[in-house]
Amino acid sequence: MWLLLLALAGSGVAAWQIRKWKNQPPEISFARAVRENISSTVPTNGKVEPVVWAVARADRAGAVREIRIRRGEFVMQGAPLVELDTAEAQAERAAAESRILQIKAEMETLAKGGRSADLQEISSGVDRARLDLETAQKEYDALKRLEAKQAATRVEVTAAKERVDRAALQIKSLEAKKSSLVAAPDRASADARLQDAQAALKLAEDHLRQSIIRAPVEGTVYQFDLKPGAYLNVGDPVAYIGRLERVHVNVYVDEQDLGRVSKKMPVTITWDALPGRKWKGEVDQTPSQIVALGSRQVGEVVCLIENPDRDLLPGTNVNAEIMSESVADALTIPKEALRREAGQNGVYLLEGDKVAWRKVELGINNTTRAQVEGLQEGDAVALLTDKQLKNGMQVKAVFP
Repeated sequence: MWLLLLALAGSGVAAWQIRKWKNQPPEISFARAVRENISSTVPTNGKVEPVVWAVARADRAGAVREIRIRRGEFVMQGAPLVELDTAEAQAERAAAESRILQIKAEMETLAKGGRSADLQEISSGVDRARLDLETAQKEYDALKRLEAKQAATRVEVTAAKERVDRAALQIKSLEAKKSSLVAAPDRASADARLQDAQAALKLAEDHLRQSIIRAPVEGTVYQFDLKPGAYLNVGDPVAYIGRLERVHVNVYVDEQDLGRVSKKMPVTITWDALPGRKWKGEVDQTPSQIVALGSRQVGEVVCLIENPDRDLLPGTNVNAEIMSESVADALTIPKEALRREAGQNGVYLLEGDKVAWRKVELGINNTTRAQVEGLQEGDAVALLTDKQLKNGMQVKAVFP
C-alpha cells in the first residue's frame, strides 16, 4: 500500500512539472536597435586582370636551356627571361664565318690577277719568250745585213724571221693566258657567294640574339609556367608581364542591382587565399549591355583597384563589395529581425515580457544589417526563430 501511494505521488509531481514546463514562455533571442554608419553594398565576385600588360613570345624555335625569372618577380624592360639552346645557331655562325674567310681569300686572289703559282709560271714563260725574241731579232737583223752583202741566203733570212714571229706570238699567248686567269664572271660569282655567306652570318647572329627572350615591358611576371627542356615554336607565349600597382577586377552584377552601381563608387576586394587582407578601389566602367550568365542576366562592371604590394595577381578569383550608398548615424537592426506579414515590413518588439508587432520603414541595407524607421535606439527586436510569434505573446527574452 505504501509503495503504491509513493508511486502515485511521484506520478503526480511529474505531471505537475511537465504541465509547468509546458506553460513556460519560449526562449527567444533578441537584439537591440543601434545607431551606426551603414553602407549599402552590392556583393559579388570577380577576376583580376592587369591594366597594362604584354606577352613575351619566342622569336625562334628551340628548347629552353636556362630560366632566369620566376612568377611574381618584377623585371625591367629588356631583361632576359629565358635562354634557348644555341648549339645549332653557333654552328651556323661558325660555318658562315668560315665561308666568308674562304671567299675573301678567293677575291684577294682574283684582285691580284690569279693564283700566285699560275702567275709565276706565266711570268717565267714571258721572260723566256722575250729572251728568245731578243735573240731571234738579233739573229734576223744580222742575217739581213749579210743578205745585203750577198753573204747569206734568202732562206736563212726567212727562217730567222719565222723565229722572231714565233717568239712574239709566244709572248702574246702568255699575256692572253694571264688575262684569262681572272674573268668578270669570276668576280661576280665571288661577290654573290660573299653576299650569301654574309646573309647566312647575319641570320645566325639573329638566331643567337633571339635565343634570349627578353621582357617587352617593365612589370611583374604574373603568368609563367615553363620548365627547362620545354620546346618552343615561333610565336609561343613565354611569360605574361604587367604593371600591377593598379589592377582591374571584372565583376558580374545582376541586372536588378545594376541601378545601384555607378562610376567612382568605392569597392573593397578580398581574397580567400589571403584572409584579413583588403584592397580598395572604385568602379571604373559600368556595363554597356546585359548578357546571360547561366540562368542570370548580368552586366560586367570593371573596378580599378590599388595594389601597391603587387600581391593581387591577374587570374585570381576574388570577392568584391561595391559600396553603393552610405548613411551616417543610421538606426539599424540585424536583417534576421525583419519579417513581412500581411504585405508589411515589421519586427516583433519586446515590451515587458511580451512581443508586439511593429511596422517599420526600410532604408539601405548590407549583407547583415538594415536601416529602419519606426523604432527607438535601444529597442529590442526578436531575431529569427523556429517558433511562431504572435502579437502579445509572452516570451523569455535572451540577448546572445
